[in-house]
Amino acid sequence: MASITLKNIKKTYDAKHTVIENLNLEIKDKEFMILVGPSGCGKSTTLRMIAGLEEISGGELLIGDRVVNDVAPKDRDIAMVFQSYALYPHMSVYKNMAFALKRKHEKQEEIDRKVHAAAKVLELEEYLNRKPRALSGGQRQRVALGRAMVRQPSVFLLDEPLSNLDAKLRAEMRTQLKKLHQDLQTTFVYVTHDQTEAMTMADRIVVMKDGVIQQVDTPQNLYNHPSNQFVAGFIGTPQMNFIDAKLAAESGRYFVCFDAYRIPLPDRMVKARDLADYTGQTVVLGVRPEDFHGEAEYRLKTQRNLIHLPVDQAEMMGAEIYLYGEIGKTPVVAKIPSAEPVAAGDTAALALDMQAAHLFDKRTGDAITD
Repeated sequence: MASITLKNIKKTYDAKHTVIENLNLEIKDKEFMILVGPSGCGKSTTLRMIAGLEEISGGELLIGDRVVNDVAPKDRDIAMVFQSYALYPHMSVYKNMAFALKRKHEKQEEIDRKVHAAAKVLELEEYLNRKPRALSGGQRQRVALGRAMVRQPSVFLLDEPLSNLDAKLRAEMRTQLKKLHQDLQTTFVYVTHDQTEAMTMADRIVVMKDGVIQQVDTPQNLYNHPSNQFVAGFIGTPQMNFIDAKLAAESGRYFVCFDAYRIPLPDRMVKARDLADYTGQTVVLGVRPEDFHGEAEYRLKTQRNLIHLPVDQAEMMGAEIYLYGEIGKTPVVAKIPSAEPVAAGDTAALALDMQAAHLFDKRTGDAITD
């Protein structure tokens, strides 16, 4: 097994176009680490540098305690699973899974043992004689995983492996991948643009933007304590609402003022940081959709946090309703229990849970309080 260390990693194309300037990351042994971010953020490039499929322009990459910058992919003790499965169409499932072992000239009885062991874990035993074209997308992805498993690598690298599957299969495969990681006790590095995959599977998540790591943390901490506005907006569905507000102070209390509202800040925000420098300035108030409450009992307890949202659209989502409207000219989405009778055209009385809210610096996007 192995840890992975990226020290001051740089990636430049054609000696002039730099996509990653100075990336530092420590991936622990046996950790399930997921790199997430929008298209073009550098996550797949980072994975390909770990794999040896992209040349490193600067810095050091270590797998375990060995610098591997100039080590060929086949000698890095890694196995990679691609989005496209990359199976040999003319070979059976068995031969696809056995291919790398045959190239290493392993004994046939050992190949047979490893292939059948992997097929049992992945529930592929009855498909070993089939060709890839006779399999579903989920089964093909499991074959690709099996082909990696039989090599017993120190590190699994997975590049958007579920993106070609439908929603139901993706949910099933997320569960299987997490169980596989627990069973194998191997380091997994996984790239996706899908934050649901990241939040449900990862031990820790790396959020990237424009080749720069924005935050590395557990799913829970990323959600509850985002380091900046980008992370806050990227993690969570629907995404966090961002409302420009003036920060006001009066008699030792702080308030955020927007549209016709003057909402007091909770003590935890005030104690977290000296807010004097922001008084009178525009800050960004971040409120997740689920932190708007329409329940009568909650509104009574928090009347000072009450707003009125003209509802342009109401989406029934089963147990919840998504309410879309505007506060001033700022689009807002609120998520409330479907037991609350709200429809398009209504004005919803909603109380903000300021204990769960966030403040961000309007200029830098950095979290002022979490």
